[in-house]
Amino acid sequence: MSGWLDLEEITGGYGSSQVLFGVSFSVNPGEVVTLMGRNGMGKTTTVRSIMGLNPISGGEIRIAGQSIRSLKSHQIAQLGIGYVPEGRQVFPNLTVRENLIATAANRFSIDDPWTLDKVMDLFPKLSALAHQYARTLSGGEQQMLAIGRALMTNPKFMILDEATEGLAPKIREEIWHVLEHNLKESGQAILVIDKHPEAMARMADRHYVMDKGSLVWQGDSRALLRSHEMLEQYLGV
Repeated sequence: MSGWLDLEEITGGYGSSQVLFGVSFSVNPGEVVTLMGRNGMGKTTTVRSIMGLNPISGGEIRIAGQSIRSLKSHQIAQLGIGYVPEGRQVFPNLTVRENLIATAANRFSIDDPWTLDKVMDLFPKLSALAHQYARTLSGGEQQMLAIGRALMTNPKFMILDEATEGLAPKIREEIWHVLEHNLKESGQAILVIDKHPEAMARMADRHYVMDKGSLVWQGDSRALLRSHEMLEQYLGV
């Protein structure tokens, strides 16, 4: 493998409890890739391992060919990852505007970077809420803020962990529309953790399915939607 992000036979977990068993996949520049599976199957542990929040016990993780095994989480983020964690984790006592400018950076001197105005244009609801504290926002509004905050770092690569979990269908569709028609079309490389195969098939190039800490299926969108038995077995759809 030689993508922008490469995982090679990753093992790891929490203390003496092993969660990941030889996980290998890649994400190329400009590509949208999904990691799907039921809750508790190791998806978030995989993401936390990529971000250096969970130490791996075996295997290798590389970003643009560079091993990140010895790096701390903030050093990994500075390589160009915009991370939208499960549960959003916005700064509750900062306003929407303050949340966005708190992470603003253009480390790679992008010619047309994400700015406060561009994020507000992407999510017009945030513009109207600019001076409200993040803790007062709805779950969907907080998720938009979390995505906007990650974009303000002008990342080369984004990770969205359960970006639409627990949100109303209308808000889910709004966020998926942004991912498909704004970020993907702009060439943003993204790893999306989700469990809605039909929506993921519309926006992503390739898909991986995880069960009990191992990858059990991989393929493109056409193959995903044709794999009815697999979807029922591992995603319950």
